Amino acid sequence: MRFTREEIRHLAIAWVAISMAFGILFSRSALLSGNFQHFLLFFMISLLTVGIAFVVHEMLHKYMAQNYGLWAEFRMDPSMLIFAIFLAVAAGFVFAAPGAVYISGSMTREQNGKISVAGPISNLIMAWLFYLLTVSSGGLILAVGRIGAVVNAMLALFNLLPFGVLDGRKVLAWNKSVFGGVFIASFLTFLFFWF
Repeated sequence: MRFTREEIRHLAIAWVAISMAFGILFSRSALLSGNFQHFLLFFMISLLTVGIAFVVHEMLHKYMAQNYGLWAEFRMDPSMLIFAIFLAVAAGFVFAAPGAVYISGSMTREQNGKISVAGPISNLIMAWLFYLLTVSSGGLILAVGRIGAVVNAMLALFNLLPFGVLDGRKVLAWNKSVFGGVFIASFLTFLFFWF
């Protein structure tokens, strides 16, 4: 993959900001009572789980687009990153839309569908890889595995919703069977890890 310095800067800032938002979310009650160590622990866990989930998802979009000879670069959305941190502090939940891979060039509906489905599929795979950490571990590794599995399952399912700029709309426009299969797999994976 080809990267620009500006893109790497945008990815790094988005990675840290989205991890900070989830770190605050996971440790909000302790943080509000002044326990910053608890926040630092969950910030580090979020860097390894939420942050990696987000970066890999976006890089799979980029890889597929560049594989088709298209221009593709990630750009953060500063206002959405600030909003995510604000919501974590003020309301105790996170709506995360840290940015996106912007793509230009001529592409078919099939190419657009394959580029779009790559992100959620990466999250499905990572959900099960993180789950493997929970099978025979304890302590911090168990926490990383659980959070990583749930977050990746949520990301896959959320991004497959067939609305607006989300991946699901483009996958559905390309191939209903692929959309249905990946959506059902994401939904079942989410249910398994959530409950």
